[in-house]
Amino acid sequence: MVNAILLICAYLIGSIPSGLWIGKIFYKTDIREHGSGNLGATNSFRVLGKKPGLVVTIMDILKGTAATLLPLIPYFADTTIHPLILGGIAVVGHMFPIFAGFRGGKAVATSGGVLLGYAWPLFILLVVSFLIALKITKMVSLSSMIVSIVAVIYSIIYVAVTGDFSLLILIILLTAFIFYRHRANIKRIKEGTEPKVKWI
Repeated sequence: MVNAILLICAYLIGSIPSGLWIGKIFYKTDIREHGSGNLGATNSFRVLGKKPGLVVTIMDILKGTAATLLPLIPYFADTTIHPLILGGIAVVGHMFPIFAGFRGGKAVATSGGVLLGYAWPLFILLVVSFLIALKITKMVSLSSMIVSIVAVIYSIIYVAVTGDFSLLILIILLTAFIFYRHRANIKRIKEGTEPKVKWI
């Protein structure tokens, strides 16, 4: 029963549609009707602006972190579920949120939050890598995919040092999700029509 409650909690945490709620409550705007139509942080920046976009990003990151750290709650202390599984479930909730008609974001920020909760040095590395890639490419989508590849490389080294395959497995799955969710972006990148940011 405890494991079932944990899995449900992780999904519901991931399902919190930060961009949708902030847009509707504070700006009377449904971001799904503007920009890319996506509920993620990138479209929140595009539609709502820098400050709300930053808030959405932080909230989306913390969803992954919160789900990963659920076993630290005394009631769940005896669970046999690996923290990374809970983080992965939160990512699924972010992509297919029950609170937003199962139309969610592309999982980048929430995936980062999972890593923050489980392997914070990797999270720091990926944030730095993302900012460098974004400075060079000016494309959030391409930077996100580059960062996912950096994460895979880090995880391979991590396995060689620690023998912990769980992180590598999760990173590979998340990378697959991220590339799948960015397939339209990949097409636009090839065509040279992918939007570029101007603030960095």
